[in-house]
Amino acid sequence: MTDSHDEAAQPSTEKSAPADRAERGPFDASEANPVRPYIDIGGIKVMPREGMNLRLEVEESSQRIVAVALDYRESTLQVQPFAAPRSTGLWHETREQIRAQVSDQGGRVDERDGPLGPELLAEVPVNGESGTGKRIARFVGIDGPRWFLRGVIGGKGTSSPEAAADIEELFRSIVVVRGDAPMPPRDLIPLSMPQTPGS
Repeated sequence: MTDSHDEAAQPSTEKSAPADRAERGPFDASEANPVRPYIDIGGIKVMPREGMNLRLEVEESSQRIVAVALDYRESTLQVQPFAAPRSTGLWHETREQIRAQVSDQGGRVDERDGPLGPELLAEVPVNGESGTGKRIARFVGIDGPRWFLRGVIGGKGTSSPEAAADIEELFRSIVVVRGDAPMPPRDLIPLSMPQTPGS
């Protein structure tokens, strides 16, 4: 076992997902229940639920939707779906990138095993009107068939077990619509203005 240190330097390309992902989500479009009234946002579909507020995050320069933010029970969940290779995953490598970014900002990151698999708990410095503070965020990710779904959890879902369970369940209810078009791995799967059922 002399080369274990070298292996640690290279993030694994194995897929990272709960064993029951296909049954409990996040779902591939081919696995989703077709009769459920999902809100269609292009690359993802979200189940409407009481008390949930949906916001789109738009890149100013291109006016492209780059993320979907869901406010639910005093937690926030920002999600982004990415194209991924068929046989390898992106979450192990993506965690290393997030860890480096947070460290560059002067923040702290702890890796832990959560209900969704490996996750990062980050303390990120924030500059506000009242000076500098800290924001706690949980970074979660799941590798699916030809896609990778990244989530950032804020608010109560970072500290309260009950709120965490609620927001994790919301994350797992998401459907990823990868589509058949060829896309380079790590490209954001296009998101669009929400279409509610029947509209």
